[in-house]
Amino acid sequence: MTQPIHIVGGGMAGSEAAWQIAEAGLPVVIHEMRPVRGTEAHLTDGLAELVCSNSFRSDDAETNAVGLLHEEMRRCNSIIMAMGDKHQVPAGGALAVDRVAFSDAVTETLKNHPKVTIERGEVAGLPPAEWDSVIIATGPLTSPALSQAILDLTGEDSLAFFDAIAPIIHRESIDMEVAWMQSRYDKGETEADKAAYINCPMDKAQYEAFIDALMAAPKTEFKDWEKDTPYFEACLPIEVMAERGRETLRHGPMKPRGLTNKHNPDVKPWAVVQLRQDNALGTLFNMVGFQTKLKYGAQAEIFRMIPGLENAEFARLGGIHRNTFINSPRLLDKQLRMKANPAWRFAGQVTGVEGYVESAAMGLMAGRLAAAERKGETLSAPPATTAFGALIEHVTGGHLSGKATFQPMNVNFGLFPDIDTPLKTEDGKRLRGKDKSVARKRAMSARALSDLQVWLGTDRLAAE
Repeated sequence: MTQPIHIVGGGMAGSEAAWQIAEAGLPVVIHEMRPVRGTEAHLTDGLAELVCSNSFRSDDAETNAVGLLHEEMRRCNSIIMAMGDKHQVPAGGALAVDRVAFSDAVTETLKNHPKVTIERGEVAGLPPAEWDSVIIATGPLTSPALSQAILDLTGEDSLAFFDAIAPIIHRESIDMEVAWMQSRYDKGETEADKAAYINCPMDKAQYEAFIDALMAAPKTEFKDWEKDTPYFEACLPIEVMAERGRETLRHGPMKPRGLTNKHNPDVKPWAVVQLRQDNALGTLFNMVGFQTKLKYGAQAEIFRMIPGLENAEFARLGGIHRNTFINSPRLLDKQLRMKANPAWRFAGQVTGVEGYVESAAMGLMAGRLAAAERKGETLSAPPATTAFGALIEHVTGGHLSGKATFQPMNVNFGLFPDIDTPLKTEDGKRLRGKDKSVARKRAMSARALSDLQVWLGTDRLAAE
């Protein structure tokens, strides 16, 4: 008799993983602690409960990365996308769902599947040794007992804490006629090291206006269950630093020392915002020291006051909130298995992705990879040119080593390998600005879906 694959957690990732395994003809057990043990955020005991928004975000598969991920999941027989489509509510170009009907449908569909067993109760501590294939999909609200057990096993200093996340910007949207590349004091062994940072200069009037806007902007409040987790002094929100004095930022993350504006070398900037490369592809740059609790709308408005960032496109905005995720690049292999114990896979937000759809996508991948392994098949992850592959690459090594730290992220085109795009339209007009960006995204999406179809042809589970 085939031993079941065990899934710890019945959220978006766990539900999707279970569906993929069951549809491959293998037995699977979902271990969901609710309602035996509740969480601070969930209201029901339903599987795939949406605890915040009811939106899966854009459904545009041509020019939006999350819309592309929707389409890739649909082509992989995703239960999350099938039930999302079935219980859709009006939301313009976004896919939003009736959250109760959606969760009920996922729960009933899995409950009625002959290969699925749902066990209610907490997995307190590490999964039992006799479970020879496990997917841990416990999300940002992993139970304290399991969190501590993972910490004890991995030796990580911290698992549950306030993320201090700086905004991340698409490199191509930065105006390099204003900004310039230089490391402070030209430090570095190589020419690339000496030009490792993008620098955006401010004069005194621009700096003062920026501080005024920062101090007046609306901030996000902590939830009650987050309030007992303190800030790290080393990564305070920029608005908290600004409250300590108007010159604090100019002598902190915005200090101008050791930098010369190549566009205006005779004038010393009053302050400088630095951006550091955030991924190995060099397509994303993070704003150094700009972790913040500003509301998202205010962030985009205020940060575009910075010279060179007037037209900035954000891969993600900043934030500070309680989260639980592992250091996936250090701990996981490309099969999403823990290097120290390959019987365990991780999926969902605990791996370092953000968003409902991204979490479900990682569950889908973990489920397919686990099912293939159980059947004795060899299945590689999809190529990095696909949305699936770009996410897996991000959590297993797409970030930069060294001073750069691994942080959760939504899917975005900055995670994909670049692509050559047409320079002109069919009638011979040169593509510029937004039109050029749209053409690039369409080319990336077309490549992704083509490469996914090739990958699906190698996946025996998809052919059965």
